[in-house]
Amino acid sequence: MNLDTTACIAGAYEHPLRYAPDKSIAQLHAECARGALADAGLSFADVDGYFCAADAPGGIPALMVDYMNLKVKQVDGTESGGCSYISHVGKAAQAIADGRCSVALITLAGKPRSSGQATGTEIRVLPTDRPASAWEAPYSWTVGGLYANYARRHMHQYGTTPEQMAWVKVSASRHAQHNPNALLRKVYTVEDVLASPLVADPLRRLDCCVITDGGGALVLVSAAVARTLKRPVVRVRGFGETVRTNEAGRCDMLETGAAVSGARAFGQAGLKPADVHYASIYDNFSIMVLMQLEDLGFCAKGQSGRFVEAGNLISGVGKLPWNTDGGGLCNNHPQNRGGITKVIEAVRQLRGEAHPAVQVKDCGIAIASGPGMVLGIGHAHATVVLERM
Repeated sequence: MNLDTTACIAGAYEHPLRYAPDKSIAQLHAECARGALADAGLSFADVDGYFCAADAPGGIPALMVDYMNLKVKQVDGTESGGCSYISHVGKAAQAIADGRCSVALITLAGKPRSSGQATGTEIRVLPTDRPASAWEAPYSWTVGGLYANYARRHMHQYGTTPEQMAWVKVSASRHAQHNPNALLRKVYTVEDVLASPLVADPLRRLDCCVITDGGGALVLVSAAVARTLKRPVVRVRGFGETVRTNEAGRCDMLETGAAVSGARAFGQAGLKPADVHYASIYDNFSIMVLMQLEDLGFCAKGQSGRFVEAGNLISGVGKLPWNTDGGGLCNNHPQNRGGITKVIEAVRQLRGEAHPAVQVKDCGIAIASGPGMVLGIGHAHATVVLERM
């Protein structure tokens, strides 16, 4: 890609709070926006493009555009669950390349922890007009129950063990101990994970992501704007997204949308998985990390358990440093949507601004990748490949 036509991430901000009962959701969005703009050396007056998803008040861009008093030429309210914000990076980059805006702001915020939400164990009550509601609703399914099915299938088909899945949490905790804002800073062992309460066999509490308030924001700019800034910028080199249907019930339970979105992003970037120095991979459940590692091409199908058990996700130890902020399993999962935090930590790594204990040496290529909604129940997926400038 030519720098003159390539969008760059110039600002990134993660809200430091994990519990914010005294703040409104609109306020959290605006505070994240202000933080990312300040990080870039820009102001609200510079923004001419705004991107958000259903977590924004009212679920549409217009209300937050009004709240932040933005003067925009481009808005996008694409809603694809937790990967919406990874998707927004690709869409904002395209909008900038097309000349539809030059400074694009992406925000996420929410308060599930304040509201006492129990993601993964609550019975999902979905709108009755969903096409599959008549077949889904009678079973009172939970998110944890669904992902437990995938974990059990992976164990049956490939011999994956609970101990291997536990290494995902162990790896995340090795990183989270260095993050002062992480919700969980304890360094967990495999034994800790296996001793935690059962949520849905074989998944245990420590196989599941945290529940947090807060949010995050990103600012993308044109190459022309990037040249005027004093902060380091990160180039968007490749992007891919997909919707993984359940193929009328005949889908492969162990294939995620990463198989498509990752291939498209790597193809656009002209790179391959072996070129990646750091990976942010959505970790709502430990099993989802294993499945995406395989589908993104970081290890062969069925080999992810052995891959993580060998410590390959741990910065300074393994082949693929991963979620060095502690990820959704230990650090933050605002509004139960982890896509934006994945991009934020990838930007930190490429700038050389991650915590020194987990910073990847000479980090030049990173990815942020993850799902939206629920695998098997309307599953989207997005991946971006980012490059240090």
